[in-house]
Amino acid sequence: MIALQLFPSRTVSLYMGRMFLVRTFAILGALVLVLQSLDLLSESGRILAHAGNGDAEIWRYVSLRTPEIIARFLPFSVLLGTIITLTTLNQNSEIVALKASGLSAHQVLAPLIVASLGVALISFTFNDRIVARATGTLDQWQKAEYAPVPIDRGDRSNVWVRDGDDLIEVGQIRGRGNAATLANITLYDRQGGNLVGIISAPSGKRHGEAWQISSASRFDVKSGKKTPLGTITVAEGVRPDQFTLATVDPDGLSFSALSSAISDLSDAGRPTKALEGSLWHKLSGPLSSVLMPLLGAVAAFGLARSGKLFLRAVIGMMLGFTYFVADNFALAMGNLGAYPPFLAAWAPFLLFFLIGEAVLVRTEE
Repeated sequence: MIALQLFPSRTVSLYMGRMFLVRTFAILGALVLVLQSLDLLSESGRILAHAGNGDAEIWRYVSLRTPEIIARFLPFSVLLGTIITLTTLNQNSEIVALKASGLSAHQVLAPLIVASLGVALISFTFNDRIVARATGTLDQWQKAEYAPVPIDRGDRSNVWVRDGDDLIEVGQIRGRGNAATLANITLYDRQGGNLVGIISAPSGKRHGEAWQISSASRFDVKSGKKTPLGTITVAEGVRPDQFTLATVDPDGLSFSALSSAISDLSDAGRPTKALEGSLWHKLSGPLSSVLMPLLGAVAAFGLARSGKLFLRAVIGMMLGFTYFVADNFALAMGNLGAYPPFLAAWAPFLLFFLIGEAVLVRTEE
């Protein structure tokens, strides 16, 4: 009984939810069509510049780029769909009728919030299953300048790995797994955070659970002497994948794949704060759709004939777009290490949730 009191009648809830969803996805379709056309105008010349590319490659680009545009502009579409829906209801005095029947502002907004929660779930699934794969594929294709993408055989260069207190720098890695070979190896031997020696070797390979390096030499920091060591074994317990880990693009990985990559990078001793922020943002980003009915609610209330309906709609749009600016700013600060990962992803969401609630309660409740 209490749950039923959170919503208007079933008929009204379905009517409002359907109106909201139709307008949201109609706006999204229009935005995607326009933005994809503009993007294709700027990229088609580069795609066709490679010999052998034609219409098939153009359509392939469209199929890879469209999911990214949908994911980026879905929250904007939810905001605009919310404002248009609430403005229409206000102009037709339907909001006045609902409030006159004894419904609070939160009850009026409840169908839109539930519908936006469904949009957030769809958005997360779409981002995780489709957008991540399309973005990763498109990024590799663009790096190859729209030529056929070469096969990744695991070769990497300039890789750093932590082994306890020690740091290992490898100039080049070839191959994968136990067949991986190292070249231009430098091991920084540290004790208690202080550098005590530097071991250098031109090559190395996997040997049991460690790495065997040949023609090694050691430079002792305290004495300043260099001593030849021959063939020795170092980095026991360091896995081959810790050397072959590539630069991680969070936009090109699903939630679970990014979580695994962060774990591997952490084991390798590499910084992961920026990636952790992106991981949290894969949850907070889709959930931003739930905020839009709350931020756009200012357009729902107040008499339409007072002449301030347009002003209220503009205020709702300003609140929504300010959220997107704050969200991008916080994520950038997280990438720079100025904000902790959790704060970078969730602070704008929580802040604007409180702002939306404060505006709604102050003006309507």
